[in-house]
Amino acid sequence: MMAGTDGALLVSLVEEFVSGLQDSKARDTATGVKDGHFTVLQLVEALGLSLTSSQPHTRARGVQLLSQVLQECYGDLTEREVDVLLAFYENRLKDNYVITPYVLQGLRALTKCPAFPPGAAVSMLRSLFQDVQVQSLMQAERGCVYNMLLNLMESREEELKGLGADFVFGFVQSMDGEKDPRNLLLAFQIARNIIHRGYDLGKFTEELFEVTSCYFPIDFNPPPNDPHGITKEELILMLRSILTGTPRFAEFLLPLIIEKLDSDVLSAKLDSLQTLAAGVSLYEQKELAEFLPGLWTSLRREVFQTSSEKIESAGLATLNALSSRLSRLVLNSDSEDLLSTFLDLVLKDCREHLSEPELKLLPSSAKLLQAAASASYRASSIVAAAIIPSLVEQYNNRAHSMQRRTLLELLQRLLQPVPGSLQSPDEEDSVFSAYRQSLCTVVFSALSENYDDLQITATLVLTAMGQHRGLLLQSDVELAADHLTRLILEEEDDHVSLAIVACAGSLAGSHPAAFVGKIVPRLKTQIFSEPLAQGDNSILFKQHSQHALRQRCVSALAAVSTQPSMVQESTPVLLEVLSAAHTGIGDFSVEEVVSACRSLQTITQQVQDTEEMGRYFHDIVIPRLLAVALQAALQGEGSSGPCSPLQEEAVLSAIVPVFSTSCSRLQPRFAGQTASRAVSLFLDGDVAFLPDNSCPPHIQLLQKQQGDPWSQALMVGLLMGCVCSLPCSVEVPQIDRLMSELEELSCTCSNLLTFTYAAKCYAGLVNKRPQGDSLDDLVQRNMTRVCRELDSPSSPLRMQAFTLLLWVAKALLIRYHPQATILTDKLFSLLDDADLGSAVADGFSVLLSDSADVLNRGCHANVRMMYRQRFFTENSAKLVQGFNSAPQEKKARYLKALCNIVSQLPKQVQLTELPALLSLLLEALSCPDRGVQLSTLSCLQPILEDPPSVLIQQLEAVVTRLLAVTSSPEIKVRIASLRCIHALSRLPEHEVLPFRARILRGLVKPLDDRKRLVRSEAVKARGEWFLLGSAGGK
Repeated sequence: MMAGTDGALLVSLVEEFVSGLQDSKARDTATGVKDGHFTVLQLVEALGLSLTSSQPHTRARGVQLLSQVLQECYGDLTEREVDVLLAFYENRLKDNYVITPYVLQGLRALTKCPAFPPGAAVSMLRSLFQDVQVQSLMQAERGCVYNMLLNLMESREEELKGLGADFVFGFVQSMDGEKDPRNLLLAFQIARNIIHRGYDLGKFTEELFEVTSCYFPIDFNPPPNDPHGITKEELILMLRSILTGTPRFAEFLLPLIIEKLDSDVLSAKLDSLQTLAAGVSLYEQKELAEFLPGLWTSLRREVFQTSSEKIESAGLATLNALSSRLSRLVLNSDSEDLLSTFLDLVLKDCREHLSEPELKLLPSSAKLLQAAASASYRASSIVAAAIIPSLVEQYNNRAHSMQRRTLLELLQRLLQPVPGSLQSPDEEDSVFSAYRQSLCTVVFSALSENYDDLQITATLVLTAMGQHRGLLLQSDVELAADHLTRLILEEEDDHVSLAIVACAGSLAGSHPAAFVGKIVPRLKTQIFSEPLAQGDNSILFKQHSQHALRQRCVSALAAVSTQPSMVQESTPVLLEVLSAAHTGIGDFSVEEVVSACRSLQTITQQVQDTEEMGRYFHDIVIPRLLAVALQAALQGEGSSGPCSPLQEEAVLSAIVPVFSTSCSRLQPRFAGQTASRAVSLFLDGDVAFLPDNSCPPHIQLLQKQQGDPWSQALMVGLLMGCVCSLPCSVEVPQIDRLMSELEELSCTCSNLLTFTYAAKCYAGLVNKRPQGDSLDDLVQRNMTRVCRELDSPSSPLRMQAFTLLLWVAKALLIRYHPQATILTDKLFSLLDDADLGSAVADGFSVLLSDSADVLNRGCHANVRMMYRQRFFTENSAKLVQGFNSAPQEKKARYLKALCNIVSQLPKQVQLTELPALLSLLLEALSCPDRGVQLSTLSCLQPILEDPPSVLIQQLEAVVTRLLAVTSSPEIKVRIASLRCIHALSRLPEHEVLPFRARILRGLVKPLDDRKRLVRSEAVKARGEWFLLGSAGGK
């Protein structure tokens, strides 16, 4: 029983809502129900007079109150209450139209009730479909109906399926004519559930297809700043899942797709092709047989005639999907082989282009044949049997090298392996094994030609052949190794050399034995051949050629070293190059030594991560490399003789990453031993593990030395490479002592390279220190020392202190350490410093960019996700505030810092933040500081590829400032501004066309620039702007 006061309260709430039109009373009523003061059925009783009123609007207010209460209290209803309410609402569906929206809201709330009575869904839906014309309702009410259906499909699916095809028919009637994208998304979900969850379509299959396919292809474009967030892609994917969800739609969908492919709208073509590719996998022989000729005609046209790469790619992918499905159809004795039938159509149209004199359509035919053939082993066999003999014959009959190259390109496409498609069922032979001899003859013949493009294409064919198991015999591989080695030694064209080296690397990965005995000895012999004596110009030219040859050989050694057996043969050669260069044997240049270091790094990056390789690098490579580097460093101290190439800064920059990469890939056991060895070597001079070492024992390698400052820089760089790239789990021994030495070096050394390496090494160790009081105390002590130097304007060590501050700040920032903010705030304060301000602005690029040799994920650094976005969010306001308050002569520093930060952000974040920052970026372009201009242009260029509306609104200012800096004295600024102007031409034509004449006039001067690179960019930009708006242009 309801207490008297509660009853009076309920009557009062009802009266104030219905008659007083106080909508807030619905919330109070719902609160009373939830608090137990009265029940929903008591509310219905209290609404009695309102619900039976002769005035429709009074009845509507009564139903509205009940429905709003149910939306908040449906979870507490009993089955009896739900049953009573359903009966009431079903009856109200027959009432006046003004009541219907509130009835639907109540029904939607009831469909979410856990206590929904069994069997009630059928009765409710029959009433709904019979009494409500859904498409006559407003958008919100139609959405309410769709939500009811979705709720019931989740909770009462078996009851809905019990309705049979009547449910499908009722839904089709409800959806027919829907136009609102919000409701379409809901309706598509219902249709998808019907198809994918096995509802009985009965005789309404075509009706369901028609009511959904009328929206195909989707042409919806959301308005700007759409609050509902519905995208065109979302609707496309949902509709596609419906149309391709059942083979029963095939007889309707396939003709529709053929029709839509005739459209001139590229988006319609693309959607049609992608839909066909998605749906064909469900179709059987009876669905496909009738439509194969029409489908092939449409696909062929899209590849042969389209000017869009997207359409061509989609057409080829669809052809591949169709061929794949036909390959998997089960063949009966009385059924037609549809794959053979379809491929006959393909081959008939493509084969005729092989005999054309100019072979103009051969590239397109090649793409079609590859797409069809790569679908399965059987498809490849059919295509190969029809095409390869003809291609080989054509190759042998044609003398023109360009035509031969075109034929080879088709061969390469056919041979290009696709995982799982070209291997025979017994996994022994390739589909092309029957043509091995003729293919090898053609390839080796092409490699012997003098035409560069033909040789490059031949290497691609050979690479593809090597990727097929069992296609090349051992004798073929050995002959290929001979050809490739000869070309490496003889071919001087860079493009050909790269192709040859890439081919050799691919073949060596699958056939290492042939290359160990063939290519490595010959390359080694050439690398260590005697240099030519100095002489006339012809001798100098030959010397230059010999240096280039050495670099090709060194690069080739790296390319072929992917297997352990190859690595163990090639790395000693490269280490010997470094040793010989240091001792003066062989007259190796700095460039050759750098090339050897880079090749060693390439090997460490690509070699397999195995215990065997880890031990090899730990026992052989790292000690030998350390030994020769230290010998060069110690020899450099006080030496008056000719410098070793290893004493050059370029070599130092190349050799440190070798250690970083090698140590980062060591297994934990070897990594720990390496850490112990490195620390003992650099702190205590323990040289026992170094081979043939000439270093004096117990030498203090990190102590400040008199003489060549490069030597100490090399030692600190080597230490950084060894200890800062180890996994975080590896404990570095004597770490406190080591960091104390590094801090001293970074704060007191006068050599830029040395104190920078020391700061980076110190930061790399800080980044991996465990969180806790020990790390906090370390950072605090470091900050105290750094700030003491920075706050003393007369200190000669301020640059050193700033460098250490910058790198430690980066180490803490990327791991989200709480004290990072203290350090970065100190950096912001230094922007006003008279001596360091410009360097600090540049330092923000270091702070947020990826470092190549330390504090990156490859070195196992503690790097958290989205640290750049977080830093920008927390600090952008500080920069803007600092810019506004800074004197005019210092504003450029804040602009440069801002540009350096924004340029490191992901593009989506840049686009989001651009509206707030655009005015500052445009001001930065007007800044006389060329560094600020370059940073701003680097920031703008990626944004211009897909600019937000705020930038388009400021095109006048953007164009004016970009044209102004095309005449900058700095070549990098001129090039960057021209690239931005080029990017502007890709904006919507109606937005940029008014600027065409002005920009073309502004590009006249850059076209006559004294620098070739500037002229080249100006030509590209002018070409795009010249074609803008023309008949054959964009």
